[in-house]
Amino acid sequence: MNIFRRLIRLKLTSKSQQKISQYEPQAGLPHTLSPSIRPSFLSLSATTLFSLSKVIALLGGASVAVAGEFEQAKRMHERIVGAPPTEAVLQSMATNIASGNGVQAAFTAMDDPRFYSVTLKNWATPWTNRDQDIFRPLNDYTATVIGVVRDELDFRTLLYDNLLYVGASSTGVSAYSNSNNAHYEQLEERNVNLIENLERRTQSDVTGLPAGATAGVITSRGGARAFFYAGTNRAMLRFTLLNHLCNDLEQVHDVTLPPDRIRQDVSRSPGGDSRVFLNNCVGCHSGMDPLAQAFAYYSWDYDPDTDPEGDAGQITYNREGDIDPETGTRVQEKYRINANTFPYGYVTPDDNWDNYWRIGANSLLGWDQSLPGSGSGAKSLGMELAHSEAFASCQVEKVFQMVCLREPGNNADRAQVEGMVTSFENSGYNLKQVVAESADYCKGE
Repeated sequence: MNIFRRLIRLKLTSKSQQKISQYEPQAGLPHTLSPSIRPSFLSLSATTLFSLSKVIALLGGASVAVAGEFEQAKRMHERIVGAPPTEAVLQSMATNIASGNGVQAAFTAMDDPRFYSVTLKNWATPWTNRDQDIFRPLNDYTATVIGVVRDELDFRTLLYDNLLYVGASSTGVSAYSNSNNAHYEQLEERNVNLIENLERRTQSDVTGLPAGATAGVITSRGGARAFFYAGTNRAMLRFTLLNHLCNDLEQVHDVTLPPDRIRQDVSRSPGGDSRVFLNNCVGCHSGMDPLAQAFAYYSWDYDPDTDPEGDAGQITYNREGDIDPETGTRVQEKYRINANTFPYGYVTPDDNWDNYWRIGANSLLGWDQSLPGSGSGAKSLGMELAHSEAFASCQVEKVFQMVCLREPGNNADRAQVEGMVTSFENSGYNLKQVVAESADYCKGE
């Protein structure tokens, strides 16, 4: 071991041995080392210092503080960005951490474009498809998530605001289209810097939807393609709950609520046994159907013969005065699918929704008491969901897992998550604050 110590000392002091007396101990340098080693740190790069500090630590001769600062900065950057920092960024982050400001170090890491094009994109992509597949192209849903985080907007508006993020015209990519995803795929293929080239737009101006019918990512092309495609539009509610309140239908199952709003397509005696309906089906549909009514005027228009997957389709919305030939109202035909299953079931007349989950077990989701708990259309429903306590907790837990690479596993983790929920709320629902605090907490000893 002494031989290794001498080798390191010789390397560090060969150029400065004659000037030892000119140096004083520097702030942040390992004062536990011999005086002959201290001066050489002044001429070493941050990257070299980081590497050497780990070696010296193994030999038992380095300060834990210095090794920790650079190790923590590197780990923090790799978790946030997915790649090591540059020498200058490493030094800046280590300095912040040394001064007790790990949150600022994390914000420095978030200045890297890869945080947006890689980390956030991969984080949000599973929300855009029913398979929850991470390997999907960038689209307007994921781009809007990235833009809201980048601009430090109230993250709740993601579910109800009239906004959409598109690439700047200067990027030279294809224009936004309601019937294909080429605009976003080209942004990704060309590795466009999303910090500089992602622009916030009014969704109604881009897509042509009425302003009152826009609801953030719910009415984005990516969201509509995934969850208004075919079916009965219940998928949009289910996956919004799953992705943004971290609750699937099993978690909100409640058989005590009235079944008066359950549609005609749900059998009241599956397999000839009404107990199945009363003990199972009603537990989801009694709360889900009154909420999914908010989407009654939306659908995904595509040609099932030439485009069975609906990739070239587009969102449709029945405006005031539009009449669906099958329903005789603005309500889309899909709300009358399999009406003969139980003809005495609820017939959807409009897009008025009610939140039955405000009472009973699901009141624990923390609904905003300043909101009425009912409304018309996707926008007001999006606000109802986004303003719940469950929404805030869900975002914090997902960020914790993204940055810490694990779920909260002990009392300290759970206390940290609880504190970050409060911080998230106090910051105006700025998600970058949650990322920074999670990275600081999980940077290591």
